[in-house]
Amino acid sequence: MRPYPLLVLLTALFSCASRAEVVAEASSPGKVLRVQLSIDEGRASYSVLRLGEVVIAPSRLGFLLRDTEKLERNLQLASQHSSSFDSSWEQPWGERRHVRNHYSELRVRLSETIKLKRSFDVVFRLYDDGLGFRYEFPQQDQLSDVIIDDELTEFVVAEPATAWWIPAGEWNRYEYLYQRTPLAEVTQAHTPMTIRSESGLHIAFHEAALVDYSGMWLRRTEGQRFRAQLSPASEGWKVRRKAPFHTPWRTLQIADSAGGLYQSDLILNLNEPNVLGDVSWFQPAKYVGIWWELHLDQTTWASGARHGATTENARRHIDFAARNGFRGVLIEGWNVGWDGAWFGNGNDFDFSKATPDFDLRAVAAYAKSRGVHLVGHHETGGAVSHYERQLDAALDLYRALDVDVIKTGYVADAGQIERNDGDGRVHREWHDGQWMARHHLKVVREAAKRRIAINPHEPIKDTGLRRTYPNWVAREGARGMEYGAWGNPPNPPEHEINLVFTRMLSGPMDYTPGILSLQGRGQAIQTTLAKQLALYVLLYSPIQMVPDLPEHYEKHSTAFQFIKDVPTDWAETHVLNGEIGDFVTIARKDRGSDDWYLGAGTDEHGRMLPVTLSFLDPGRRYTAEIYRDGDDAHWRTAPFEFVAEQREVSSRDRLLIRLAPGGGQAIRFKALPMRSRR
Repeated sequence: MRPYPLLVLLTALFSCASRAEVVAEASSPGKVLRVQLSIDEGRASYSVLRLGEVVIAPSRLGFLLRDTEKLERNLQLASQHSSSFDSSWEQPWGERRHVRNHYSELRVRLSETIKLKRSFDVVFRLYDDGLGFRYEFPQQDQLSDVIIDDELTEFVVAEPATAWWIPAGEWNRYEYLYQRTPLAEVTQAHTPMTIRSESGLHIAFHEAALVDYSGMWLRRTEGQRFRAQLSPASEGWKVRRKAPFHTPWRTLQIADSAGGLYQSDLILNLNEPNVLGDVSWFQPAKYVGIWWELHLDQTTWASGARHGATTENARRHIDFAARNGFRGVLIEGWNVGWDGAWFGNGNDFDFSKATPDFDLRAVAAYAKSRGVHLVGHHETGGAVSHYERQLDAALDLYRALDVDVIKTGYVADAGQIERNDGDGRVHREWHDGQWMARHHLKVVREAAKRRIAINPHEPIKDTGLRRTYPNWVAREGARGMEYGAWGNPPNPPEHEINLVFTRMLSGPMDYTPGILSLQGRGQAIQTTLAKQLALYVLLYSPIQMVPDLPEHYEKHSTAFQFIKDVPTDWAETHVLNGEIGDFVTIARKDRGSDDWYLGAGTDEHGRMLPVTLSFLDPGRRYTAEIYRDGDDAHWRTAPFEFVAEQREVSSRDRLLIRLAPGGGQAIRFKALPMRSRR
């Protein structure tokens, strides 16, 4: 028997003496998860059990409020109500077409027994693969103007665990490499934060439906006890709202495997249904652009002799897109404001005025004549109020030119967003504070009125709002491919494998895979050629960039064929295997055909992964167009070793996926015509 330290024994004795009473509980539809609400001397806490074993130990609920007593003590259960829901809905675009939304709900009202006698609800929604809970503040005279200094929400993980996490509250927003540490060594983390317990259980902590509220970080207070830490506001508080209102959902995705986390639709299901109606005007697609050359420092965003966004260069990229069947062309640096120190200082940007060497209307007309759409670009440099003052005119201009996707940008250090309310002062906000949550939704809503989709970089994190606003199609919010150009260090081979089971659990990412030159600015990208192809399947986005220079794709024409073929919208998605930061294999079915695609990737270690093809449609034969690492491939010494081959397969076959160190494999399963029966 493992010896228990004195502190653990004292804690156990205290727990035995506790007068905590379970006052409400509910189970998920398949009786996999169970939540219990307890009251202990007037303080409320919740616990989560999975198959009878404690996953989340008693964890406190409540708030610190401005200029009034905290809302945590002297609580009693005033009422409770249980219900269930089971329905399905269709994504207009996504990782899968049909989503089942099956949950049990427990709603409890907690009221103070003395003094102010304020009340609030806690709503739990339990799925077999996770749960979400949120607070709801009803209309009440005692608490109408709610100023939240912090949440007291806790997450106490019962079993020792390993965590994959990035720091929150630091200068570089979400753009950090993931750390793998014991959970008890995490300091303050962004979500999603993913953990694996000693017994192998996987849990991802995040939030859903972040609307008019501050983003949640996770701050470890002691041991494996974490508390919600809300992103600050310039006024000093975290959130200010008028009742009635509700918070975002605090979410836990729970699965036996890492792949089970990615298969979960919990985050989407906890968001409200589509409020935009028909959004068939948005077409998932790939795009090229004036982008990678800027990161290579071959051309510049700023005007002058090396300016990248010229009319001539734009036409060259439009021709490349038209020749190869790509719908979009992104042109960064086309507008006035890029000269000088624009980083974190975007007040010179004009979102309707082009530089003298770029004819926006002529370029848009030329793109239209070639069957290509421009992808708009609005970089704010963090001057968000300045951008909002021009927003209507900028969106109207793009609408008039048939620009139906915009990449926005918020390049500024965390905590340095410029907010100007017209009072003569510049207020500084965080990228994930309440003010920026409002801003992003304003941009998305205004863009939707003009049938424009939004893809923000340096964004607020994804919390599934693409279900409610399907024109919010992707975002960055992690360390992207540009770090392969100039990152110090560049992204290591494990980075994208980490992303699948961390950042990608929140939603689509504009990672910009597909650098077939494998070369950054004086440094090699830590990958093989085949892995760059696999990333188009592994890292989902409905708008995938084809970012390398056109001449590099022409040089690697065989590998380029997969990039031309791979879709950006899927009918089904299956995680075939995977371990966080080690390896992963994902199969997806094209929504527009009977073809399937497979992507596999690994970290710095080579792998031999057996894969059954049971996901293929039964009774159908396919040509497997395989793009794999060569026998001597290695991300460090032989990254271009590459083989393209074909074989005929069916759902009864098995493949042995060979991955070089730092490598990958991409396969197109091209459906053969059905044989007629005689």
